[in-house]
Amino acid sequence: MILHTETALAGALRDVLQQLEQRVTFAGPVTVYLAGGMAVHLYTGVRVTTDIDAEFAVARFIPPPVGTDVVLEDGQRKHVYLDTNYNASFALLHEDYDVDAVPAGMRFSHLVLKVLSPTDLAVSKIARFAPNDQEDIAALVNAGLTDAAAIQQRAEAAISSYVGDQRMLRHNLNDAIALAQRVERQK
Repeated sequence: MILHTETALAGALRDVLQQLEQRVTFAGPVTVYLAGGMAVHLYTGVRVTTDIDAEFAVARFIPPPVGTDVVLEDGQRKHVYLDTNYNASFALLHEDYDVDAVPAGMRFSHLVLKVLSPTDLAVSKIARFAPNDQEDIAALVNAGLTDAAAIQQRAEAAISSYVGDQRMLRHNLNDAIALAQRVERQK
């Protein structure tokens, strides 16, 4: 699977994580699971976001604020930062999301960056299902990285461990599947 790691936005991600390594002493390698719009960008190359949603596989870790300024390929200036409020427990995630995460191919001294698989990334967008989440699901399906059947299967398997209103979640899931099917038909 090819990731878009040579874009300006991917460079900003790299810079932010390098800043984090300079500010925090890690006892050993720490795996970082990338989610959100930045993960969608790495897969599709088109999504622009300024926040980095990342989960750190270390107990009780709250990252310090880190960020960097970047000029995108189209000339836009953005400030990219690590979202210190991101919490993966609010997303719908399959219990094996960490096992199925894809190595990002970026090298760091102490961090091991992995990106949620395209299907897990799409599933993680279902709980909130805001307009940008819908666009992200459509982009992943349009790029051929996942499809309606895979999203439905993975989401159904994840729902049993979801903490929250499952009625709304099922409504969002139905809408997400319909969206993915529309994108598939349009391809």
